[in-house]
Amino acid sequence: MRSFGLALGGFVLAAALAACGGGSGMVTPTVSPTPTASPTPVPTGYHEYLVPTASSFPYGIAKGSDGNLWFTENAGNKIGKITTAGAITEYTIPTAGSQPYGITPAAGNGAALWFTEYVGNKIAQITTSGTVTEYPVPTASAGPWGIATDPSGNVWFTEYAANQIGEYTTAGQFKEYKITSMGAAPLNIASGPDGNLWFTESLIGKIGQINPATGAITEFTTPTANSGPSFITPGPAGSNTLWFSEYKIGRVAQITTAGAITEYPLLTASGANPNGIVLAPDNSLWVLEFGNGQIAHVVPNPAATPTVTEYGILTGNSSPTSAVIGPDNGLWFTETAPAANKIGRRQIP
Repeated sequence: MRSFGLALGGFVLAAALAACGGGSGMVTPTVSPTPTASPTPVPTGYHEYLVPTASSFPYGIAKGSDGNLWFTENAGNKIGKITTAGAITEYTIPTAGSQPYGITPAAGNGAALWFTEYVGNKIAQITTSGTVTEYPVPTASAGPWGIATDPSGNVWFTEYAANQIGEYTTAGQFKEYKITSMGAAPLNIASGPDGNLWFTESLIGKIGQINPATGAITEFTTPTANSGPSFITPGPAGSNTLWFSEYKIGRVAQITTAGAITEYPLLTASGANPNGIVLAPDNSLWVLEFGNGQIAHVVPNPAATPTVTEYGILTGNSSPTSAVIGPDNGLWFTETAPAANKIGRRQIP
């Protein structure tokens, strides 16, 4: 097991990606020019809410069917719930020191969410009334991290330490699929517009695709070696794309469902360490810059480079990590740094 200090919140990502070895590039589009720039505006339209448990390292965040936001407390060993008015309730995870990371709503309108326990080596379900049920992962010390559901209701998760993708079916069965490349360190996962699951391979600079019907895995190498892909999200409706953050090189990237990748630098690429990325209702993207405590707004343009605007956050050095669009259409995000330990909200257009 890794040391507790390295396994806290977004900081384990920083440590892991700092050790990236890179990989050879495939034939893909070249890196696009620097996006259209605009000055970093003064932080406005923000609210921040202190998590009751000190140094809890809030990491993942998701929207529940109950209209609240739910988040993992990696060091606090809890799941937090925050209302859109900012009231926070915390629920203790039965397994001590479980170190939860990813969280996702159950498929459909189910009154529950699923989350991973990295050290507990489990996936777990929490109902919107706060009841937690845990399910041990078959492979020992697999290190479950990111988690998502498919349209059929099956739960998919990355096994960071075991180099596998896990599935928990609606019939209550576990299945595990080995990633072809060694040392991929799969991090986050999302359901794609093509019906496949897509995941980031953080230590080797690849994006993986797994077919839920067959378990077949296909991998696509990012144009820039040692890119450190981190979070991934479906792109604008009808675009047949997904977008992901490249932690090591300060870029965001688009991948088509055919596997073509295009990279775009952020305005302050050096030290940005982009992490969470989420699609807004207007088909723009919001990206959390973990390294410099900013939020980037990326407006895709099929015919040109995206327009990127960066915004500061009220709390400096807050290490924003994971984001979701709330039921109030606000951008909700976790602030992982011990000095922050907050849930943030930004009003978006």
